[in-house]
Amino acid sequence: MMHYIWMLIVGIVVGAIARLIVPGSEHMGIFLTGILGIAGSFVGGFISRLFSRPEDGAIVHPAGILLSIVGAILVLLAYNHFVR
Repeated sequence: MMHYIWMLIVGIVVGAIARLIVPGSEHMGIFLTGILGIAGSFVGGFISRLFSRPEDGAIVHPAGILLSIVGAILVLLAYNHFVR
């Protein structure tokens, strides 16, 4: 259970940083910001897979904070593009 709480907290931080970088994303609440950060982490993991192979049996790499932010920015840009 603590793993999911920790994942949401890190997602909120990553999502908040992405929202600061991308203009026009003020309409999101704290829960959607957390979901944005978690989705950005998955996208960052897929990006890191392009550069190196993950461990056997793993679908994606752990993204880390920087690639999570990059992934969240990409998700937020796509979200803004399709919603507007």
